[in-house]
Amino acid sequence: MKGLVKYAAGPGNMEIRDVAEPTAAPGQIKIAVNYAGVCGSDLHIYHSDIAIPVRPPVVVGHEFSGTIAEIGEGVAGFKIGDRVVSQTAYEYCGTCHYCHTGYFNLCPHRRTLGYWFDGIFAPYTVVPAARVMKIPENVSDISAAMSEPLACVCHAAYDLCRIVPGDVVLVTGPGAIGIMAAQVAKAHGAKVVISGMAVDAPRLELAKQLGADFAVNVEKEDLAEVVMTATAGNGADVVLECAGVAPAIDSALNLIKRQGYFVQIGLPGEKIPFDVSKIAFKELKFTGSLGSRRSSWEQSLALQAAGMVKLEPMADVILPLEQWQEAFRRFEAKEGCKFMFKM
Repeated sequence: MKGLVKYAAGPGNMEIRDVAEPTAAPGQIKIAVNYAGVCGSDLHIYHSDIAIPVRPPVVVGHEFSGTIAEIGEGVAGFKIGDRVVSQTAYEYCGTCHYCHTGYFNLCPHRRTLGYWFDGIFAPYTVVPAARVMKIPENVSDISAAMSEPLACVCHAAYDLCRIVPGDVVLVTGPGAIGIMAAQVAKAHGAKVVISGMAVDAPRLELAKQLGADFAVNVEKEDLAEVVMTATAGNGADVVLECAGVAPAIDSALNLIKRQGYFVQIGLPGEKIPFDVSKIAFKELKFTGSLGSRRSSWEQSLALQAAGMVKLEPMADVILPLEQWQEAFRRFEAKEGCKFMFKM
């Protein structure tokens, strides 16, 4: 079969190659991939500027929905033909403090699907059965393929900060993660301000259509005025920073209230300067967010099933895997919201 392979370390070094079709060993499930989402981290793997361990040669990709094609010995609770998704933490130790407390996303021995083990930019993938979760009947394959990024947002919003009805939440960066974050905040009963630049105009409009109260082009509008008006001058209760760029982080630090929650979700891919004193002077609850937990996946699928988060409208560019270079180029140029491959 054909798969998109990161075949060596270093920038680039990625191409479609013939790879062996996997089989399900004991305790594993083989899944036929239906839809596969392109993540910003896939581009970081392409550019070789990501801190998460990568082991070339490896089939890239980790966001997907699929159908069970083969079940390994000793696996119960699934049948061939089940529609499923899979958590991406393929392997972790299970014995460290973080694994014991349910935070396997922080396990120092965690190895990830599409980074260390062959991922889903191929017709088939094999994963441990313990990571596999069934897709609710009323959730489409396209929507389910975005369960992983939504799970990451759920971890940030449910585990790392507090959003209550009536809060004003500032979401910086209207990419797929940002628009998901806006919807999760709305599901908490918050008022949402999402910000971006002129190049983000179509995505800002989509964010409005999916529930954001204010979608601000910072090159044409005064974000500070919008936030301060919405908060009676107090500042945003919560910031979900999804842009991963220094200007957005600096602006959000200015616009968050004292003792507010600031969650850094976007990954800059490089060291960036920002004013740490603002964290001290405002007594901010400032935290990073990495990946997701099992509970995050349960929340992701539940939000989709309840119709509280709508993902399918975000999948505006669907291409065959053979056009991966075009997808990566357009992703970096922000010429779409969510890029997906139909496998």
